[in-house]
Amino acid sequence: MKKKIAILVRDRKSEALRMAVGATLSNDEVSVFIIDHKLEIDDDIEVNLEMLSDLKAKIFSNHPENPFEQKSTAEIALMLSEYDVVIPY
Repeated sequence: MKKKIAILVRDRKSEALRMAVGATLSNDEVSVFIIDHKLEIDDDIEVNLEMLSDLKAKIFSNHPENPFEQKSTAEIALMLSEYDVVIPY
């Protein structure tokens, strides 16, 4: 049975995105939520973002400077209740 997995990206951004890529290996539905900070894109982060895009993972952010689908903190909180697993980083 396919699970819905949410990865919350806060402090360890590169590690969180690497984890999100790994979570896609079981063919589960993975969504990434970049919370409260602008994501500074370095080589490692860029590779993981490209891979997540290729794997059709959804990426959301509540920070207006991030180039991902924008959601308010309240909207994100409501969305998280729909996930089977929430992994904070």
